Amino acid sequence: MKLYEKFADEIEEAVRRGVFAPGERVASVRQASQRYGVSIKTVLHAYAVLESRGILETRPQSGYFVRAQPRAGVVQAEPKRARRAIAVASEVDVSGLVLSTLRSIRAHDAVPFGSPYPDPELFPWRRINQYANAIARRRASWNLIDDLPPGNPELIRQIARRYAENGVAVDPEEIVITVGATEAINLSLQAVAKPGDTVAVESPTYYAMLHAIERLGMRAIEVPTHPVDGIDIDALAQVIASRTIAACMVMPNFQNPLGFQMPDERKRQLVELLGAHDIPVIENDVYHELYYGDARPSTLKNFDTKGLVLHCASFSKSLTASYRIGWAMPGRYRAQVEKLKFLNTLTTPSVPQIAIADYLRQDGYDRHLRRVRKLYRQQARIMSAMVERFFPAGTRISAPQGGYVLWVELPPGVDSMRLYRAALECGITIGPGYMFSTRNVFSHYIRLNYSYPWTPASEAAVQRLGELAAEIGARAQKEKGERT
Repeated sequence: MKLYEKFADEIEEAVRRGVFAPGERVASVRQASQRYGVSIKTVLHAYAVLESRGILETRPQSGYFVRAQPRAGVVQAEPKRARRAIAVASEVDVSGLVLSTLRSIRAHDAVPFGSPYPDPELFPWRRINQYANAIARRRASWNLIDDLPPGNPELIRQIARRYAENGVAVDPEEIVITVGATEAINLSLQAVAKPGDTVAVESPTYYAMLHAIERLGMRAIEVPTHPVDGIDIDALAQVIASRTIAACMVMPNFQNPLGFQMPDERKRQLVELLGAHDIPVIENDVYHELYYGDARPSTLKNFDTKGLVLHCASFSKSLTASYRIGWAMPGRYRAQVEKLKFLNTLTTPSVPQIAIADYLRQDGYDRHLRRVRKLYRQQARIMSAMVERFFPAGTRISAPQGGYVLWVELPPGVDSMRLYRAALECGITIGPGYMFSTRNVFSHYIRLNYSYPWTPASEAAVQRLGELAAEIGARAQKEKGERT
């Protein structure tokens, strides 16, 4: 164990024993260095570890403080385990609800807790636009041939370089540039399945996955998913044994809406299970740069030896959403994906590709990401603390390890659509749980976006949501009593 890890463990144990009370200021970096006889660097590393564990928090111009721990009754959401293979194949129809939610945010200028998008003000869009404008001035005319798949060679090289720097061996020849991760997912799904086929997905799952299945006339089969470990591999094995599965679609890193980072060993087990049955898996890794830990997480691609992993990602959640630049690394299906890209949208515009490539090569992408990660980590703690404080007893929350969304389980009887409509009347949007499944098993869940700046108005909105949830729950209890 490294010295800073040992020191961090000692401080954490002292907090657990009550030596340091919640909200109490701990020794400054210099004081701790002198008091415990360790270097300033060791203290800084230890405090950073304690921040990542949720033990300490920093306050501007004030120092480090012991973070208040969750009150009794607020725990990580735990899926029902009574039945393992509870997945039910069904046609998908959630797009109308999603579109309605997005329109509400725009039309009502509401508090955007229901938004699936990060705060655009965090992006270096002015700098990227400067690159794009310079490129447009340099090139008076464009040759359509330059825009054809697989994409701009320099952007492909920069993407491959980032993977290589993080220990993922990537062949640049495998990368196909797409119009965002959504197109990458759609093309990958088209490459491995056909209308009428059944696709296994997590439950709950990100609704873009369900949209892709719906649009292509396929059927989704939902597999229980743990808020820490990810998709239930035993349940998936039962599904595979009982019916024909054309493909699997998952988000192993910072899954939307649960926010977990699937452990490496379970990623390996998932790839091995699917490989044994020659089932391709589409990996949505769009949040891969938004981790809260010390290192970028592994991907399913790390464990793929058969070319069955179709890895999809984009810059939309980490750099700029307006340019809609994503990519696919489709393994053995690379030729099909490139052909489908040509048939579906023909090209991805060159200027955004070159502008992003220039930014990656010349500007501080990693510095930008460190700032965003730190902000999201802090705001995740704030949002969690506010939900714990203001929501009714029996509320349970996820513990996101990256990304910018919190999954909230409301007490039974608090219908998320009732809460959605009541909140909208108050100028607040939320993501109702109905959007994350083809069944009504998440009717008392909501998803909250915490990427936007935390303000007194944000806190007031969370408080109002808690009040509305309590009112709806009390009304449901009264209605139930009247029926009986």
